[in-house]
Amino acid sequence: MRALRILLIVVVIVGALFVVVDRVAVHFAEGEAADKLKSTQNLASTPDVNIKGFPFLTQVAGGSLDDVEVGIKDYQAETGTAGKTIRIDDLEADMKGVEFSGDYSSATASSATGTATIAYDELMKTTKSEPTEVAPGVLARVTGLSDGGNGKIKVAVEATVKSLGLKRTVNVLSSVSVVDDKVQVHADSLPALGAAAIAEDRIRRITDFQQAVNQLPGGIKLDKVQAAEDGVEITVKGTDVKLAG
Repeated sequence: MRALRILLIVVVIVGALFVVVDRVAVHFAEGEAADKLKSTQNLASTPDVNIKGFPFLTQVAGGSLDDVEVGIKDYQAETGTAGKTIRIDDLEADMKGVEFSGDYSSATASSATGTATIAYDELMKTTKSEPTEVAPGVLARVTGLSDGGNGKIKVAVEATVKSLGLKRTVNVLSSVSVVDDKVQVHADSLPALGAAAIAEDRIRRITDFQQAVNQLPGGIKLDKVQAAEDGVEITVKGTDVKLAG
């Protein structure tokens, strides 16, 4: 009985040491992975990396991690216009089946899903800031974007009648969707801007717009969008997502 007790104590101690070593190893690996991601994805700040699952060391031995969560606070995505980017806030991505090379120089996730937010002031950068003539003597421009409720964006359109010097702001509820990797804002109904007849396409040049969101980390793509209180909430997804190498 004494020998059995000693054996059990040894097993418990060895098990506890394994857990400690495993947690130290995963903490170190998360730091290394975060630094690698910052470098390979050209990030302004170091991302948060959380390697899920236990034990970590057996996953490493198998050359694949079951689940890795990555958090990026501020990511500058390409817009398709030279020199212009759009800020993506709080990008949280969940990577499944992350396989890495023997020397850890490259890593690829079999699939990835995530969420992020594009603030309304960032999305405003894509609208026409200068007034555009939509009818003889009538100028219009978008002056603000905000949450319209029920998944809609409220677009504030300012119209100016030049001959009278009058300005009027009308709010347009718009739907938001993903079209060809772009965030598309489309007015549900057109505003009355005080002119007897204005061609629909001329008004929509002001109210409707698209914003490309390119070069997201690892090649993930836009999936869905929805208007929310602080901005447009986006979901992203991808397969064979290259994290490093």
